[in-house]
Amino acid sequence: MKQYLFFSVFAGLTTAVSSAAVQAGFAERDITPAVGMERPGGYGKIHHRVFHDACKARAAVFDDGKKAVALVGLDALFIRKPSVDRVRAAIAERTSIEPHGVLIGASHSHSSGPVGMILPGEFDHASEWVQNLAYEQSSVADPVYLKQMEQGIIDAVVEAFENRQPAQIGFGSGEEDKVQFNRRFRMKNGLTYTHPRPGNPNMLEPAGPIDPEVGVIGAWSADGKNLLGCVVNWACHATTSPGGISANYVHYLENALRGVMGKDVVVCFLNGASGDITQVDNRSPVRQSGGEAAIKVGGSVGAEAAKVLLRMQFRTTEAPLDHKVKMLKIARRKPSAQRLAAARELAGRPRKSSDNVTDWIFAKEILLLDALIAAEPVRDVEVQAIQIGPSVFLTTPAEYFCQFGLDQKEASPFPFTWPVSLANMLVGYVPTEEALGPNGGGYETRLTGYSNLIPKAGARMRDAGIALAKSLMPTKPPQPPPARKFTGPWSYGAVPPEVE
Repeated sequence: MKQYLFFSVFAGLTTAVSSAAVQAGFAERDITPAVGMERPGGYGKIHHRVFHDACKARAAVFDDGKKAVALVGLDALFIRKPSVDRVRAAIAERTSIEPHGVLIGASHSHSSGPVGMILPGEFDHASEWVQNLAYEQSSVADPVYLKQMEQGIIDAVVEAFENRQPAQIGFGSGEEDKVQFNRRFRMKNGLTYTHPRPGNPNMLEPAGPIDPEVGVIGAWSADGKNLLGCVVNWACHATTSPGGISANYVHYLENALRGVMGKDVVVCFLNGASGDITQVDNRSPVRQSGGEAAIKVGGSVGAEAAKVLLRMQFRTTEAPLDHKVKMLKIARRKPSAQRLAAARELAGRPRKSSDNVTDWIFAKEILLLDALIAAEPVRDVEVQAIQIGPSVFLTTPAEYFCQFGLDQKEASPFPFTWPVSLANMLVGYVPTEEALGPNGGGYETRLTGYSNLIPKAGARMRDAGIALAKSLMPTKPPQPPPARKFTGPWSYGAVPPEVE
């Protein structure tokens, strides 16, 4: 899968699309939550107790003189649409970047700040009982933290825009396939389980693929000597959780790159189609979470990205930019009357110590979903395409199954196609139709207030992204300078051995 296709300003070759000289700028802001704030990532309340490393908003801005685009890698579980709308509007007021030229991709760090699962006021239309389930029994965003995060994104993008300078841009990709695994397994009973756990004798095989591509864009100073910053795309849940508030494995990915390329290099990480991909190999008996796992995953991906950057011998000072958005209307899937009645019965009575915690949590989620359907039975779903030269980023606002991302790469006309999940808004898990079929199952297919779109949602997002990619005009990577015409072997080397 490895590709090293780069533009060369030295080859004297022209590209299929003309553009002005590109400028690039990078910046970052600290968005670390305070100890004591809620830690998102589950369906109940958990609070941060210690600090491990900083969470950041990392911004990369590219400007070709006609359009400017911003890529934001956010150390957060996700980002909701109200935050994105406010951030985009503020950036548009302070820069020439249009709202839909801003891509905000959350890393899905399970050790980051309180951005949800529920927004303040989101269930004010519901009954007092359901409001209690939402606000008191579930993970809720902190309005103070949301403002901190939003301002961090705005400031990072504006500074990156102001930092723009003429740059040489390189594109490439490598592979890291030893620290990511599909967490879903086909079982002997005909169903599919999420994390069946090591040693389970009923596991047959993984129920889906992985995507090991490490996509990289590097931006160097005009003289080619200093790396200004880079963008890295790779697919894996950020669930290593090294202990306390943390950017998760992204912290170590950044450390690895900075160790090679420079201590001030900004690393904008965008997570790929990782809805069913984690660092956990269910066939291995070895512990695969915590500090050691975070170092292993982040360090491995960062090392591979560093190799790609070091091999970018051919760069370009021209890279056409473009951005397009498609808004989809996608319905939620509804719980049956029987499921709803059972949820009301379980969640409506006092909790007993003998109650199954999982059953209670998902009963609560069914009731939250019922309230959401009453207010918004059909979701607005944004799919975005951001072009930078021969590369295109295709977004979905979902924990998007890996197969969809591979499908987009296969169908895209671009030399480099990089899916970005959990971008620009949130609709929860979006599994394949197979996963929601009779031989499917698993955690990602549960009907909750978080994940609830109809089975065809993933295919519709996939196809919308492909259509956007096909509506853009990718630059064709030129070949590197050819070797000199053969006139004879090297005179020093074309000699017989001398033994006396």
